[in-house]
Amino acid sequence: MKTILIIRCGALGDLIYATAVIDALRMQYGEAVEIDFVATPGPGSIFQKDKRVRKVYPLQHRKVPALLSKDKQRVIRHSKEAPYDLLINLEMNKHFDALSRKIHARHKVGSPFTPLKTGKEHKHMVDVIKQIIAPVCEADILKKAYPKLYGEKWENVHGKYQLPEKYIVFNPSNSHSRRHKINYRAWPQEYWKALLSQIPSHIPVVIIAGKGEEAYFEKIKPYPANVIDLTGKTPLIDLISVIEHATAVVTTDTGPAHLASAVNTDIYVLIGPTPAGLTGPYITPDNNVTILSMELPCSPCYNTDVMRNCQDNICMKQITPEMVLKSMQPMLDTF
Repeated sequence: MKTILIIRCGALGDLIYATAVIDALRMQYGEAVEIDFVATPGPGSIFQKDKRVRKVYPLQHRKVPALLSKDKQRVIRHSKEAPYDLLINLEMNKHFDALSRKIHARHKVGSPFTPLKTGKEHKHMVDVIKQIIAPVCEADILKKAYPKLYGEKWENVHGKYQLPEKYIVFNPSNSHSRRHKINYRAWPQEYWKALLSQIPSHIPVVIIAGKGEEAYFEKIKPYPANVIDLTGKTPLIDLISVIEHATAVVTTDTGPAHLASAVNTDIYVLIGPTPAGLTGPYITPDNNVTILSMELPCSPCYNTDVMRNCQDNICMKQITPEMVLKSMQPMLDTF
């Protein structure tokens, strides 16, 4: 039986991208392969119901040296007691190189052992990850590997939140909503309010958000009567199921967008500063992703001087509620 350790920390979307390698490894080495992850504590909870993953090692502070990190020492100690057959480091910065060197494994891929031969500038991050594991996976297998998630049982979630059988999900906020600077990826709150008001009253709309983001929604309230407010109420493992059983999700380019693509729920994603083809929801033969973007000359600009000098995210503001509603109309007509 083969044992594999995968290192992938970062935000929720980063870890969802990494789930593409799980099925690839199972196809390559058989379903009996035992896979462990090193992941950021919050996002790492997506594996709670995933029987493909044996264990998750939480790593809170990625930049702390291994000598001073109890989390990193725990992983190293376990690997010394039971060396892995394969270590896969999916991190592309240098913070994890020292940890990767110290982990006991018979074979290692990823930085610093098998650096990428070509740049990642023009590939989706899922495809970059596939490129990292190419030395240990056949090309035909990698073509069939996509992000995939498993959530709480629907009957449990359905009863817990009193959800209807058919509904759509709105995800107005993102991980930057608690910051005081310009939230470049955000769609204006008044636009969300306007779009909500135009959804027919017989169509249930579930609004989601992470804990700590609730204040962002005050400008969107009061909600219409057809809204089910789950802001700050759903742990990730429940949220996976809530999104999986939705008819569609309307969101900006943030974690729940990637979650929806991994459970094959239709997505309407509003994108401005980020490069949709590189970091947006991953498009597969099994999902349906609608990109709503103005494609302005200054976009994409994420993490560039253009964004840092931007005082008005017009790339998001020029996407109107009417444009979004028109795109959604065929889906709304199914209710």
